[in-house]
Order: sequence, then C-alpha cells, then structure tokens
Amino acid sequence: MEQLSAVIAANTDETHVVTDALRRCGLDRRCLLTSALAFAVAPFLSKITARAETPMSFTEVASGVFVHQGRYELQSPENKGDMANASFVIGSDAVAVIDTLGSAKVGRELRSAIKAVTDKPIRYVINSHMHPDHVFGNAAFKEDNPQFVGHHKLARGLSARASQYLAANKEMLGPEAFDGCEIILPTVSVQDRLSLDLGGRTLLLEAQKTAHTDNDLIVTDSATDTVFLADLLFSGAIPTLDGSIRGWLALIEQLEQRKAARVIPGHGPHAMQLPEAMHDEQRYWSVVAADVRKLIKEGKTIQDATKSAGFSERGKWELFDQYHVRNVTAAFAELEWE
Repeated sequence: MEQLSAVIAANTDETHVVTDALRRCGLDRRCLLTSALAFAVAPFLSKITARAETPMSFTEVASGVFVHQGRYELQSPENKGDMANASFVIGSDAVAVIDTLGSAKVGRELRSAIKAVTDKPIRYVINSHMHPDHVFGNAAFKEDNPQFVGHHKLARGLSARASQYLAANKEMLGPEAFDGCEIILPTVSVQDRLSLDLGGRTLLLEAQKTAHTDNDLIVTDSATDTVFLADLLFSGAIPTLDGSIRGWLALIEQLEQRKAARVIPGHGPHAMQLPEAMHDEQRYWSVVAADVRKLIKEGKTIQDATKSAGFSERGKWELFDQYHVRNVTAAFAELEWE
C-alpha cells in the first residue's frame, strides 16, 4: 500500500486532469475513484509486467556457446529452481542444451531464451548428473523431441531417488513453481565417451568415475575448446558431496593438468580458466579430508567431526551453513573405512 500511495501521489496532476474530464461526462463519484485509481496504478503495474517478462539472461562466452549463471540460493518459489548454470551450444544444424535448471517452469524460460537466439532444432538435452537443479527443467523440452543424454548410471540414480526428489522439490518450490516437474530418464547413455554432431562442431561427452556423484559427465565443445565441468567445479557456492571425496580430489588433480580455452562451472561465473578454477575447491576438500582423517585417528565420532572438521572454510563459501555438515558426514562415512 505504501508503494501504491507513492505511485498515486506521483501521478496526482495527471489524475486530476482525467477525473475532471470524467466528471464533465457525468460519471458518479465511485466510478471517478475507480477510474482515477486505475490510471494512477497503471505505470506501477506496467513496471511489474515488464519485470516479469524479462527474458532469461545468457552470456556468449565463445562463438555459439551461451551460458546462464544461476543464483547462489536454495530452491524456492521465488527463484523457481534457477540456482545452477545452464548452457546451450549452437551448431550449423542443431542445438544442444547442457542442463535444464530446477523446474519445468524455469525450464520453459530457458527454452524461450534459446528460441529467441536461434531457430535451429534442439536435438540434444544433456544432463551433467542427476541432481534436481540440473534436470527438473527437462520436461520443458519434451515438445522438441530431443535425445536426452546422460551418464550410463544416471537412469539408475534418478529412478532410485525419484519419489524423494519429487517430494522434496515440491515442498521447496511450492505448487506453482513445481507444476509440470517430472523425472525424465536418458534416452542415450554414455558408457565411456560419446560424440554428438551439431553440424560444424562436435561435442565430446566423457563419463567420469565417482566424484561429485557416481554419474558425472564432462562435455567439451570441439569448435571453441570449451569444457563444461558442471558440478565437478563449484566457485563461490560451496561444493556438495554425493559421491566420493577421494575420487573428487583425484579428479581435480587431473583437471588441473588439462588444457582448455575455458571451463564452465556448474555453480559460479559464466566461464573460468584452468588450473586456477580448481584451486578453491581443491583446498576445501583437502581441508575437510585432512580434518576428518585426524579426528578418525583420534577415535572421534562422526558427531564430533560435524562440529569441527573443515570449519576454517566458513566465510569463504556461499551456503556453507546449509551444506557443510552434510559434506563432513559423507566424507567421514567414506574415510573411516579406508
């Protein structure tokens, strides 16, 4: 109401002009007030509409390679599951989408943004791994009849957690943002390596050993030497462990030796450079692993670890309080048996 009053006050002169004209036409006081109010709030409502219709933003990080940066937030009705990075690559014949965000609703916004850039058909939807913030937008692309592509363990992982993911995300997103969400399993599986031809450029998909999850893919665009690391690389937002801390640290060492024009994180800036891109993540997991191993050696429990291990990293990551204890719990469960 304060905003409405301010709008009305700002338009007082114009409102008087209209009401005087209406009065001369013989309208009663109630109609006058209604008409004046409608005139006064029109600029305010038009601003709301314009803001709601603002298209999803993308940055072209290389020729034909577009990246949308998600928010450092938990999923909510307000962000509609827009918390991860999503990308698309345009070839001379077709388009490939890499991750579709966290709801069918925001997935439709993603699809509309792609259609605003190119009229080439969306031939492939690639899911980098199974987490809902990367796959729940899949439903928005069903009408394109694409191939849904993922790691050979992706279907098993999604199927095992389907009811859990759907229930949890419905609660966090709310019924409106959650509407249309469903689990869509891959139609093409990557056992080791797979090449996808977009016309004039090839995407190389590489299935990884267990690290962030047990179904991580790395995607490389041959035309621009752009490497999509997805959630194998977090920057700014805290990494989350749903696989193996030892496997992830080993993979980070390999990735630091890799050559690429640029890498695209799953959470973080639109593009980064190797090896620097991996440094913060490597430090975080190394600290967690070292602290947990020390506590295990001292005979401490998993509860002890959740109160102290890795807390020197607090303040260096967004969403630390939401995910760090979970990371320590997963790391302890793995490392106590090594």
